[in-house]
Amino acid sequence: DTPAVRAVMESGLVFELVEYGRVASVEEAAAARGVPVDRVIKTIVVRRGEGDLLMVLVPGDRVIDWAKLRHVCGVSRMSLASAEEALVATGYEPGTITPFGSITVLPVIADASMNGLASIGGGAHGVAINVDAEELIGFLGARVEDVTRVI
Repeated sequence: DTPAVRAVMESGLVFELVEYGRVASVEEAAAARGVPVDRVIKTIVVRRGEGDLLMVLVPGDRVIDWAKLRHVCGVSRMSLASAEEALVATGYEPGTITPFGSITVLPVIADASMNGLASIGGGAHGVAINVDAEELIGFLGARVEDVTRVI
């Protein structure tokens, strides 16, 4: 039981909760969740400026393309939030961050490649929430943009 699981239960979204053991990579997470790597959605907290954070939803087979993200956000510099910044903002430690149940509601950018099944973190190691990507994007009010590249 995590804030994320409670939040998704209250959301009205149709979802499947998947629990598994701790994993060390996105490939292991995909195997444990029984989904392809591109369906695992990483939630990455980035800093646009001092105290200005946002979440980026990135499919497991992709990474942030910083030039694209800077362009979309209209800034010349961006960086990953520190683990401490992310924890303070979301209540989740790295590897467990999810938009569901976050302490602070941060703006969300979802990569344009997301579609179909999305397997997003459930707020604890070994917990995932499988949900339709379009429904997830709509529920979060996420901005859909091309901000990643294939690894």
